[in-house]
Amino acid sequence: MANITKIVFIGAGSMSFGLSMFRDLFYAENLRGSTLVLVDTDPDALARSAALARLLNDKSGAGLVIETATERRAALPGAGFVLNATAIDRLHLWQLDYEIPKKHGIRQTLGENGGPGGLFFTLRTLPLVFDFVRDMEALCPDALFVNFSNPESRIILAVGKYSRIRAVGLCEGVFGSRGHVAAVMGLPAEAVDVWAAGLNHFQWLLQIRDHAGGADLYPRLRAAEATYDPGFAPLTRTLFHAFGLWPTCGDGHTGEYLPFGWEADGGKGEGYDFAGDRQVRRQFHAEVEAVLAGRSPVPGWWLTPSGERGAAVVTGVVNNQKRFIESGIVLNRGTIPNLPADLAVEVPIVVDAAGVHPVSLGPLPDPVAKLLAGPAGVQQLAVEAAMRGSKDLAREALLIDPVVSSAKAAEALLEELWEINRPYIRACI
Repeated sequence: MANITKIVFIGAGSMSFGLSMFRDLFYAENLRGSTLVLVDTDPDALARSAALARLLNDKSGAGLVIETATERRAALPGAGFVLNATAIDRLHLWQLDYEIPKKHGIRQTLGENGGPGGLFFTLRTLPLVFDFVRDMEALCPDALFVNFSNPESRIILAVGKYSRIRAVGLCEGVFGSRGHVAAVMGLPAEAVDVWAAGLNHFQWLLQIRDHAGGADLYPRLRAAEATYDPGFAPLTRTLFHAFGLWPTCGDGHTGEYLPFGWEADGGKGEGYDFAGDRQVRRQFHAEVEAVLAGRSPVPGWWLTPSGERGAAVVTGVVNNQKRFIESGIVLNRGTIPNLPADLAVEVPIVVDAAGVHPVSLGPLPDPVAKLLAGPAGVQQLAVEAAMRGSKDLAREALLIDPVVSSAKAAEALLEELWEINRPYIRACI
């Protein structure tokens, strides 16, 4: 018999992510009778997501109770889980995070989780997240905060350090890297198991094994990589050759943490495809509208699980199933012993009724740990800058960031991006 819980999904108006979450929750085991409360401040986006959720709930026979709220405090009492998928003016501000440093000569790969872009994403996001967290402390202090929003590491570090709320971050990057190494070896992704540890978007595959028999696949990867398409993931492979392990999760994300990350695209500095992202979102929204209006059938892939692990965390905790999750972002506290305890790391986790349990794979190889030490310090200082709303700490976070190559540029972009983000920056402690 299923145990019943209440799941509050903040940022449910995010149509593409909302669909992934619905696909997983509605095809998860043992959630029948539970309540899913969709929360978004945009009533139109919320209404579309609610219609989509009810459609898929009916199609799947999941038996969840779907509710909506534009005010999160009305939704939070009694919650067992709070899912966060929010961002402030996501694409517009992200594009400024990338383009303004570029104008001043700072070369970023994505401008999202590292470099100046990562700093300002942190500065504007943590005050919003802590509005949720403080409400949870008052209204549902035993709920598990499950974060899907970037910058993952910095959000989880801040919540772990400055709140008693339990929290875990989830990212699909490790699965992308599993697919990468499987493709190099000419294997289907499901034939490969990976064990990874490190920072979010900068984990390292400490083991790569055959799923069926458990054989070590690193020798096969090294042999296959030597003759594989040289245009595939050149930055990742530079690190692979130097450190002997495969890093996650693609050149764009990995490059955010490195002073030479910009070399990943040959130095062209093209960054993220913002126009392409907007086009894909427009097309997807049109597809959803057509389905909801009855002009198009429900695509078959909407009726299958997405592979995200949010629903697995919920069902594991609710039903005490001791579910193994390949990767989660948690406060370190010694899980990776040669990285600071006061840091968010990404490692395998096990979840059950007692909560989230990090799985330690031991220390990272010393050179890898030293490579991660720089970005780790940047993340710690960026969190302090955001939690205190401090421009001085923000300046220091820029000046210790390995991506920032000029003090003059750092000062110029700080002034410009601080003014743009001023409406969102405020002390949280």
